[in-house]
Amino acid sequence: MARIKRGVGAIKHRRKVMKLVKGFRAARRRNYRVANEALLHSLAYAYRDRRVRKRDFRSLWISRINAAARKEGMTYSLFMNGLKKSGVTLNRKTLAELAVTDGAAFASLLKVAKDGQKTESRRAARS
Repeated sequence: MARIKRGVGAIKHRRKVMKLVKGFRAARRRNYRVANEALLHSLAYAYRDRRVRKRDFRSLWISRINAAARKEGMTYSLFMNGLKKSGVTLNRKTLAELAVTDGAAFASLLKVAKDGQKTESRRAARS
């Protein structure tokens, strides 16, 4: 069986790694062994953080909604519960956007949520 030398393939692989670490600093971009390790970590972090970003944004939206609702004397959970009881199906991203940019629209949603809470408490009192 003939011997196969890995020269061309190995150089190709190293060149690909070094191209990917172009913006890194110091040995992380100059030294192949360190660069390869840094690249493996960076790819793992990128994969993980694409999922974490979604959690972070949801948390931010909830914080913004809560702050705007508390300014009007209502908690986040009561606000969301009132909207649900009233049949309003706006997602948190939209609600947060309204809270930040359009205070009047958000105030009307707060009114709807309060009405939803009241009708639910009346139903509970009857039964």
